[in-house]
Amino acid sequence: MVENITPDETLDCRGLSCPMPLLKTKKAIKGMKSGQVIEIFSSDPGTKNDLPGFARKSGHEYLGEKDDEGFTRFYIKVK
Repeated sequence: MVENITPDETLDCRGLSCPMPLLKTKKAIKGMKSGQVIEIFSSDPGTKNDLPGFARKSGHEYLGEKDDEGFTRFYIKVK
């Protein structure tokens, strides 16, 4: 499912602790257009709860996540 996603933007938050991945994601999305997809790399386990919740609350579409070696890739479609 998420393997076929081609992101418009990629945000590398590996090595950052909560709440930085969420804050950086919010800032990056502000500069994006509706329909674009952002891919976020994060090694912080808390991001698995933060990003889906943020997407729901802000009206963006959470497309899913994929575990990679030492980090997770998250995909959000901007509203």
